[in-house]
Amino acid sequence: MNPDYLDHRKRVRKKYLQNGISGWHDYEVLEFLLFFAVSRKDTKPISKELLKKFKTLGGVLDASSDELRKVKGIGKNAASLMKLVREVTSLYLKRKVEGRAVFPSPGAVYDYLKVSMQGLRDEVFKVIYLDASNRFIESEIMSRGVVNKAAVYPRKIVENALKKNAVSVIISHNHPSGKLVPSNDDRRMTKMVSDALAVINIAVVDHVIVSSEGYFSFKENGLI
Repeated sequence: MNPDYLDHRKRVRKKYLQNGISGWHDYEVLEFLLFFAVSRKDTKPISKELLKKFKTLGGVLDASSDELRKVKGIGKNAASLMKLVREVTSLYLKRKVEGRAVFPSPGAVYDYLKVSMQGLRDEVFKVIYLDASNRFIESEIMSRGVVNKAAVYPRKIVENALKKNAVSVIISHNHPSGKLVPSNDDRRMTKMVSDALAVINIAVVDHVIVSSEGYFSFKENGLI
């Protein structure tokens, strides 16, 4: 007689093939994902334990491999699969915007940034370079730092914008604390970068702060 979990896996696969994962609970998504890395075991308890520890699906995907492997049932393969899912999603979003007119709204910028920035524990400052038609050229991380201490170098941003033939840029950083209200340092940084780029006629079209609570757009709030 087959173990109960084998029949359950068949039912979950059938459910997925018929309707995808729309409307699924986070534990069901994780349970199904773990089918591909954990054999001969019921993955529902593992998925629920992951959510107990990391709170949300995003929290699970943001966790490091070492953190994931502390959960009973998560081995090297399962931890690697979680990391792969996050990286493939990030790459997919990047490829989707390359060479296209993008970011019609701050919300679209947030959709692009949140995969790579939302769950980070340290503060990261990123620049998105755009051409004359508002098409994505490239994005790059300019600095990484401990919480609230990311160092920003306007001169380097100016140099890179010139090299990439950018006409405008969107700057962004994350708030690991979850707070979305820009600090005085955030406002000063925005002005400092804007002033430096204005000298070479490159505009900062927005500064987007990303956190677990959502996003804050300087443009939407009349700060830029």
